[in-house]
Amino acid sequence: MQATADRKTMQWTPTLALDMPMMDDTHEEFIALLAAAVEAPDETLLSRWAELIDHTQEHFDREDQWMQATGFSAENCHATQHNIILQVMREGGKRGLQGELDLVRQMAHELGLWFVNHVQSMDAGLALHLRSAGFDPATGEMSQPSALPAEQIHGCGGGTCGSSAGAPEVPANTAVTA
Repeated sequence: MQATADRKTMQWTPTLALDMPMMDDTHEEFIALLAAAVEAPDETLLSRWAELIDHTQEHFDREDQWMQATGFSAENCHATQHNIILQVMREGGKRGLQGELDLVRQMAHELGLWFVNHVQSMDAGLALHLRSAGFDPATGEMSQPSALPAEQIHGCGGGTCGSSAGAPEVPANTAVTA
């Protein structure tokens, strides 16, 4: 199945800006790569999906490093969500190689919906946390380390976390295999 015109391609909007240029630039790149995958013909869909996975790995690794540097526990829900999303994306790539291109296209659509929520909740909370500590993402330096909490953060850094709040919705037909 070729890319369908009835699916609206995600575009960068100012409502996704978090006033952290390095984070915003990465998010804008993610959206461009996601749009390229959504719009790709069958012949290039899997290569575009692979590019998106590579970018997403780097993107999430960088955010996870920032969290670690500013007091998040390694098992916080934001980093856990990153791991789950990457696992699902990789499974989509495997299934695409087995000919299930419609599944990859559905995953790309769902990933766009998830991403907006993730940016506006978890990443917004992280950006606020980083700014409060005066954390410079480019250098890793903090101008206000006293603003960091005394104990490790186990949530997402925003007000949306609970035991399962913010967990990604994974469509039933995208089961992840070990």
